[in-house]
Amino acid sequence: MSSDIEQLRELQSAIARVRSEVAKVIIGQERTIEQLLISLFARGHCLLVGVPGLAKTLIVRTIADTLDLKFSRIQFTPDLMPSDITGTEVIEENVSTGAKQFRFVRGPIFANIVLADEINRTPPKTQAALLEAMQEHRVTAAGTTYTLDEPFFVLATQNPIEQEGTYPLPEAQLDRFMFMLELDYPSFDEEVRIVQTTTLETMPTVEKVLHADDIVRFQNFVRRVPVADNVVGYAVRLVQATRPQTTQLDIVRRYVSYGAGPRASQYLILGAKTRAALDGRFTPEIADIEAIAASVLRHRIVLNFQAEAENVTATQLVNELLASLD
Repeated sequence: MSSDIEQLRELQSAIARVRSEVAKVIIGQERTIEQLLISLFARGHCLLVGVPGLAKTLIVRTIADTLDLKFSRIQFTPDLMPSDITGTEVIEENVSTGAKQFRFVRGPIFANIVLADEINRTPPKTQAALLEAMQEHRVTAAGTTYTLDEPFFVLATQNPIEQEGTYPLPEAQLDRFMFMLELDYPSFDEEVRIVQTTTLETMPTVEKVLHADDIVRFQNFVRRVPVADNVVGYAVRLVQATRPQTTQLDIVRRYVSYGAGPRASQYLILGAKTRAALDGRFTPEIADIEAIAASVLRHRIVLNFQAEAENVTATQLVNELLASLD
């Protein structure tokens, strides 16, 4: 027990240092950074939605630098092939014998943090190559399976504008992302600071706080965090309330075609445990569930035509559900 207490304090201290280092480069976006860290330590993946210029790439690169992790960025385009992500086999000649043999050249998926920029701009076949690696943490090429290094964290971005020529992710593939995070514009004061700090001759540098082995150790520790039965019950009630077949709420029956599945309940509890641990607390509370509910549920609720016609969003629906359960 004492070792767990020590690990909890060590994790809390490390996360405080990570946030301090990231704040040298990123102004604002504290909630986004918090939820990215929760997802990373919970072994989840994130889908980030926001207009261009909100520092999505910079946030991820800065976190990777602070955590001393290998970072890889893939720009998704309509002509991107699965082998461009996973890697390909090339023929090379042995200098001493003259014999020719195949050698596997690893693709950009072989990194600790992978930024999949504009994932909805590439066809489903290429999307599936990335999503398989996310689920299995391994890649198969020419009959050989290659295990990805841990920790392995995918952050995919989608541009909410310019939807022509895009391939939206199907609901079953969206379900593999732990969080969908929506980035908003900075406030006036934040934007003033952004302009002041990014138009100087030099950019601040961050120090490395955690190594890959430390992160894997903390990921294992988070799984051991105990959860009270009432918190688990709240998470399951919230998820079941999103389903038109089982809910008593008229707003869900009116606007929802399909609700969230059991994976949402799992991610709510994992996210709550991680949020509590990063905050230095021994067990999560219902408030931790409420803090991440929109990020876990908004991409798992399929709205019907009436909701679209009346401009009802999944985030609004989740807020209504939370209010109804209080």
